[in-house]
Amino acid sequence: MRQHGVAAVLVPSADPHLSEYLPAHWQARAWLSGFTGSAGTLIVTDDHAGLWTDSRYFAQAEQQLAGSGVQLMKQRVPHAAEHLAWLQQHLRQDDVLAVAGDSLALTTQRQIEGRLSEAGASLRTDLDLPAAIWPDRPPLPQAPVIEHDPAYACIPRAEKFIRVRKAMRKLGTTHHLLSSLDDIAWLTNLRGSDVECNPVFLAHLLIQASDRATLFVGRAKLGDALVAALAADGIEIADYASITSTLNELDAADSLLLDSGRVVSSIAAAIPSATRRIEGANPSTAFKARKSTAELDHVRDVMRRDGAALVCAFRRLEQRMSAGMMVTELDVDTLLFEERSTQPGYVGRSFATIAGYQANGALPHYQATPAQHSTLHAKGLLLVDSGGQYLGGTTDITRVLALGPTTDEQRRDAALVMKGMIALSRARFPKGASGPQLDALARAPLWASGMDYGHGTGHGVGYFLNVHEGPHGIRPPVAGGALVALEPGMISSIEPGLYKPGRHGIRHENLVVVVEAEQTEFGDFHAFETLTLCPFDRRALEIGLLNPEERAWLDDYHAGVRAALGPLLEGADLDWLNRHCAPLQANVPTPQNP
Repeated sequence: MRQHGVAAVLVPSADPHLSEYLPAHWQARAWLSGFTGSAGTLIVTDDHAGLWTDSRYFAQAEQQLAGSGVQLMKQRVPHAAEHLAWLQQHLRQDDVLAVAGDSLALTTQRQIEGRLSEAGASLRTDLDLPAAIWPDRPPLPQAPVIEHDPAYACIPRAEKFIRVRKAMRKLGTTHHLLSSLDDIAWLTNLRGSDVECNPVFLAHLLIQASDRATLFVGRAKLGDALVAALAADGIEIADYASITSTLNELDAADSLLLDSGRVVSSIAAAIPSATRRIEGANPSTAFKARKSTAELDHVRDVMRRDGAALVCAFRRLEQRMSAGMMVTELDVDTLLFEERSTQPGYVGRSFATIAGYQANGALPHYQATPAQHSTLHAKGLLLVDSGGQYLGGTTDITRVLALGPTTDEQRRDAALVMKGMIALSRARFPKGASGPQLDALARAPLWASGMDYGHGTGHGVGYFLNVHEGPHGIRPPVAGGALVALEPGMISSIEPGLYKPGRHGIRHENLVVVVEAEQTEFGDFHAFETLTLCPFDRRALEIGLLNPEERAWLDDYHAGVRAALGPLLEGADLDWLNRHCAPLQANVPTPQNP
């Protein structure tokens, strides 16, 4: 920093594709700070190093940063400055902030420049100072790129490109640049494994309004037959690193569509100033979010297979616990992987399994490791959040299991979270409604008891793609945030939670798909169809806190689970399913003041 006259360095959690989960080559923030959570921003000055992250990671960050000299700076808490506000307060006239341009979204660059200008400071994006001191930086991943099996891909890539080019013509653009990996994988019907748990590959894509496109990807990753198949669809292959030189060849007669929130500064800088830019969302993002009828048919089948695997895994876990065998949080992940691996079309995990026993469940993104994990005992609660990647879809499910006796507080908390989940799952909403408009339905039962949770209630889910997918989501409203309508075919999680540090954590999660519900004199209405198929452990719930309508929903859900999974199971696994899906007793009392 002193050598380059830099007063501060900002190291975000990002790569040239602005992915949520990063290849090791771009995990500079984790390498520098020791904090391994997926969300966080590091700022280093001559006398301060601070790591900004949100409440999902406070406990993890405190532990991993201890003794490092890096201070935890909590985000989204009262009276605490966010990182850009902190920079604005601490940088002075003529100070320089350095950020690697290949990890900075164009929109974020503009926000930072606006803040710095008020302080008289400036931004440099041509310096990657972390890379300069990272001698053993991991190389770029080189995993093969494969064709998504046409039996599951459902929509030919030629048809997808036609839809995108139609959107380009409406905007009057000659070219369209994409750097977001899930958009590229979806459009090309290709999959890879450059990012752990996400079946994507490092690439950029430049689409012309004519019938040509260029995929910038490592040539060694593609077999000759695949290159020929892509060429037949008008897709040429170019070296991954040549994207900037190709963009630089555009001229004044060209116009380029790009999403400034999903293209990094260093890529955008290669676009000639004479080329007209049109900034807007990638058309493929919305197309990808609305699953086709054929895709949803595959997803429903995957949910049956995934649910059957979970029943077998949970039954085996219960059997081991009953036999007095030593079982750890790590063993839970192994059981889930073993059972999912037997299912047709299974590819791998959709994210690292979260198996948090008792107090560990209060860490929303807890990760057991061989060096640090808990042994399970025949009491209390185990939170299990896991998912699988299948050729026909992506799963994400959370269940809270009672391993033995539970406390009144635990059962009460689990019931309140369940009330919120049921309320949102049963929602009817007018066409055009967005996730932020529905978020409060899941929080209301907790709010009534003076409690809340610090994460969103739902995220989009890809089709054999990223387990977190936009553009939609169910979360509290944010000032100036876009309200993306929930449209038929969009898959979302519903996952309210409650976390009490040092005691326990609760999260119930199903995936749902938006469907058309009814048409009235007030317009068209939509609803959610629940896709996930796996029993809830009702031993973890204070059933008396659920009203008759909520108990009826739970019984109906379990009747559907039993009907869907029963034909896939036999013996002890089928007995376990039937026992956990049996109807609730009708005469459960409802407390007057829950």
